[in-house]
Amino acid sequence: MQLVAIVAIVMCVTLIASILLKPNVNIKGTNVGTYWIVALAGALALLLTRSISLKEIGAGLVADTAINPLKILVLFLSMTVLSIFLDELGMFRYLANITLKKAKGSQKTLFFYLYVIVSILTVFTSNDIIILTFTPFICYFSKNAKINPMPYLFTEFVAANTWSMALIIGNPTNVYLATANNINFIQYMSVMLLPTAMGGIVAMLVLYLIFRKTLEQPLEQSSDEFEIQDKGLLAIGVAHLAVCTVLLVISSYVGLEMWLITLCFALSLFLVSSIYCFFTKKSLGILWATLKRAPWELIPFVIAMFVFVLAFDKCQLTDMIGHLLENEHVIFRYGIVSFLTANLVNNIPMSVLFSSVVQELDPQVLMQGVYAAIVGSNVGAFFTPIGALAGIMWSGILKKHDVKMNFASYIKYGTAISVPTLLMTLLGLQIVF
Repeated sequence: MQLVAIVAIVMCVTLIASILLKPNVNIKGTNVGTYWIVALAGALALLLTRSISLKEIGAGLVADTAINPLKILVLFLSMTVLSIFLDELGMFRYLANITLKKAKGSQKTLFFYLYVIVSILTVFTSNDIIILTFTPFICYFSKNAKINPMPYLFTEFVAANTWSMALIIGNPTNVYLATANNINFIQYMSVMLLPTAMGGIVAMLVLYLIFRKTLEQPLEQSSDEFEIQDKGLLAIGVAHLAVCTVLLVISSYVGLEMWLITLCFALSLFLVSSIYCFFTKKSLGILWATLKRAPWELIPFVIAMFVFVLAFDKCQLTDMIGHLLENEHVIFRYGIVSFLTANLVNNIPMSVLFSSVVQELDPQVLMQGVYAAIVGSNVGAFFTPIGALAGIMWSGILKKHDVKMNFASYIKYGTAISVPTLLMTLLGLQIVF
């Protein structure tokens, strides 16, 4: 037990250091995230110290259980590919331009429009896609309009990481914790809609109070004209995303696993798009671009963290953590602890760990712990840059666009926004249960 704990602590400290000091390395012109390399090295250390064997890892990876990380990765990556495809076609940029036009010179109006559109898109796609799409656009627009980008950058980031709780597909942490506990699409949605709405409204109000003076300044209309060039491919992409989402909703009633539905639609998207491009004599470049942008680094990262959980289970560390959290005030206890843990080790490792920790709860309150951990994994993203991969990506994009955002500023804004949002969301969860 001690050896596994030491390896885990060293890995966590190194992971935090890599995120803060060297989040990416350039290998032959390609930026590679260091976070998954650190996690993989930690998993290899467990193997070398014989804390866990290859046979045990293999059995865990092929086990026909809800917690199988391969199924979870397929589900999330397939949904991500559907969203990236639409982004490559320019759908999100097109919607952002419409938002800017609707603002009509008012920063206040732009603030509320941006919050609403990001929230809606996040619900049906994922927080990571929205952040990757909207952040560069906001940086570019703010520079040309000569306005402070901070209100809009935080609005986009907070909205994306709050409303990502609404549906199971909004965040890989939702997918992992929910599927690990056999929660289907409808069950998840019925529980999380009210807490997400309560947290989302509070987040918006806090954002407005923080930036209200900046938002009172006039806004110059400087949005670019943008048209989607290939409406045929857009129709194919929207249809696949829409039908896939509907099938996910009814998956438990038709007896289909969610990972299988999303995989079939991702494959269908590429097949139908290839046929369309062949007959219209268009390039397949958009398909290659979509594959290139998919977050493949999540595969070694999630598997490495799954190895740690297997090792924790083997030496009964998860049992010990579960007993420490106890069975009283489960929603607030698990919500706050998962929120803080996400900001120590990142929200994906936290979710992998808590998928086992919650099993120590009494069956009557098990689901309370699961949903509370889901809340902590999402809202924790805007407490510190370490809280989620979304925060790491967001910070990296800001640096590329010369937008200054130091660790202290992130913490200052993050604390003011995340704490009331977390408490209100957990209160909403308490009301549901």
